[in-house]
Amino acid sequence: MKTSTIGGLALAGGVGVETVRYYQRRGLLPTPAAADGVRRYAMEDLRRLRFIRSAQGAGFTLDQIGDLLALDAADDRARARDLARQRIVALEARIAELKTARNALSRLADACASGGSGPCPILSAFEDA
Repeated sequence: MKTSTIGGLALAGGVGVETVRYYQRRGLLPTPAAADGVRRYAMEDLRRLRFIRSAQGAGFTLDQIGDLLALDAADDRARARDLARQRIVALEARIAELKTARNALSRLADACASGGSGPCPILSAFEDA
């Protein structure tokens, strides 16, 4: 991709055109000047779009991604490392929550499979919540 329209950028980045526009409004992606009425995006724009998507996949919020992009421009590795460590702590907490939920659901599924009389333990647990 040498240069592309917003549709080509969106397609190459695996997002919709409105997502690209949203990232532009948020200041995460630059909006190029229009030449002959058409905005053209370069490989750097695609690289940035893919960075944003990857960072989202790692659980960073768009505000945090904005911080990371600013740190990249400033070459502030210490702050980037701090943000990554904060994200790791948050992920570990979420993993612990998910493990607790999985264990509780496994116990309910086992109780349901036991074939006892009365209402299904799974349904009862969610009704009582």
